Amino acid sequence: MASRTHLSPASAAGAVNITPIVDLDTGGVIALQAVGEHHGTIASLTETLLRAAGSELLLPLVIGLPTETVIGGPAALAPLHEALRMSGRRPREVILVLRGGFSGTERRPLITGLDGLRAIGYLIAVGDLGTGHIPMDLLTDAAPYLAVLSPDLMARITQDPRRAALAEALARLARDVGAHVLAPGVTQEAQLTAVRSWGVRLAQGPLLTPGPSGRIRVPLPSVEEEPARILHGPRVQEFLLPAATLPYEATAEEAAGAFGGEPSITSVILVDEYQRPKASLDRSRFLLSIAGRFGHALHGKKPAARLAEPARTVPKTTSAIAAMQVAGRDADRVYDDLVVVDEFGRCMGIVRMSDLIRQMAVER
Repeated sequence: MASRTHLSPASAAGAVNITPIVDLDTGGVIALQAVGEHHGTIASLTETLLRAAGSELLLPLVIGLPTETVIGGPAALAPLHEALRMSGRRPREVILVLRGGFSGTERRPLITGLDGLRAIGYLIAVGDLGTGHIPMDLLTDAAPYLAVLSPDLMARITQDPRRAALAEALARLARDVGAHVLAPGVTQEAQLTAVRSWGVRLAQGPLLTPGPSGRIRVPLPSVEEEPARILHGPRVQEFLLPAATLPYEATAEEAAGAFGGEPSITSVILVDEYQRPKASLDRSRFLLSIAGRFGHALHGKKPAARLAEPARTVPKTTSAIAAMQVAGRDADRVYDDLVVVDEFGRCMGIVRMSDLIRQMAVER
């Protein structure tokens, strides 16, 4: 399976190491992990964000966030917000991975800080599961969007059955509390086989970096490597992918740039200032309009919303079957992406109909 995403074999911005995070089902790059030369402080975080901001626009950035910075409150987090403003990105395009321990007395300020970051629009992740000094019940209080297994734990799963069992249990726990799971540091196909058997969909590591052609090749699983478990009524949240979003006022030219910069983007969601989806642009129909004779002259400088259609939204708790029924209500848009929203109506991401159809076929 080859991703159509083209990255340089060793993507880097200054002293920042940028590696792709890959969807193992589709082979597509859905985010970029950015690691600075020095990490663990708010200064290194902001430097990493600024240096990485210009790479692969519209793909979310995954960046480490020290617990002590969150515990420090709004003043300690101010440099992060300023760096984000200077980078031209929006909070929804940054996934902050919480790393580092904390004391019992610091738990309440930590949760309060995470809630504040989430309210602004940042996506929250918990990192180093399995070896980090983070209590497991933080997964319930922090309600992370993403749970990242420990790279040290991942490095030993093929040699140590006990660590493999621990990693599998942590992946199951994270999914059960509603988080996506990322397996980092994948260097061998045996590791891919293991994480696939655990139902993990996202991975990152040397095995999944671009070759000389700029393409990422994801080894296909054999039939016996597919998870043997039977899913009962999966929710759309299990198939969630990051959405490419633009402000509702964005021009058609800006939307065309978004589609042109990343071939795997199938839709662009136009959102208001509160990240609530207002309209959606389907890749095929939009590019057909803009690429036609005089298309750019007619539409380029005008609002992209003129070529958009109402966003088809579903709550994050919707079942896959119910989501397919929603999609089937409009015969002309059956295969358009669905927009998943949280309890406040904010865009959490998209679900592709092909993923839902594939899952239903597996269940049958």
